[in-house]
Amino acid sequence: MLKLYHAEPVANSMKVLIPLHEKGIPFESVYVDLHRFEQHEPWFLAINPEGQVPVLDHDGFIINHSTVINEYLEDAFPDPPLRPVDIRERAHMRYWNKFIDEHVMNHVSMHGWHRFVRKVAQAIEKDELERLLARIPLKEQRDKWRTIAGSSFTEEQLAEATRKVSIAIDLFEKQLGETPYLAGNRFSLADINAYSHLGMMAERMFPELASRDRTPGFLAWVDRVAAHPGVQKALAGPDQTSPELRVFSGEAG
Repeated sequence: MLKLYHAEPVANSMKVLIPLHEKGIPFESVYVDLHRFEQHEPWFLAINPEGQVPVLDHDGFIINHSTVINEYLEDAFPDPPLRPVDIRERAHMRYWNKFIDEHVMNHVSMHGWHRFVRKVAQAIEKDELERLLARIPLKEQRDKWRTIAGSSFTEEQLAEATRKVSIAIDLFEKQLGETPYLAGNRFSLADINAYSHLGMMAERMFPELASRDRTPGFLAWVDRVAAHPGVQKALAGPDQTSPELRVFSGEAG
């Protein structure tokens, strides 16, 4: 039996929820409330010492990190396939996954934290914030919370993040002018990754970069991906964040 520890259906949690639903794999859903810092409670740290979601438990075997989880699901439950059969298209899929993980995710996340999660951090009393920060196992995450609880990221940092997101959207637009999906003619893990971290929120978060006039191919792809049954089922999952935070859920928290 599979058990998935996850937050809202967006970003890393969305990325794993989609293949589970697309493949029709039964699983137990365990919601972890990031805005109540449940990911740093002892019960969750016993499952994942890094204090991050999502986490997949397959009969007691624990897998962390969404890209690794999705590759594991593809190996364990190969039908219907979300990896291309053609080895060249499979290489393209892995290229795009690496690109998204290393050059897209953190830059979108920076804007999400600055615009939305900052409201949570700055509403916490200083002593309570320090108590909560002391429970975060990863120094990088403690530093991020301190940054947004203070003056947040600098204009230079945000501008550089925007530049990187712009490059990514333009690369997606170019690729999607040649093929219907990122790796070729079939929906794959690369599309799931790109949609979860950028596609599903691009028009709302970056309207100056993603629009029907500027990036018609990219947004037509967003519509195609959103129409997949697994995506629809994932999007229908419960969203327990407050309305002002619903655009982004800080899953690296």
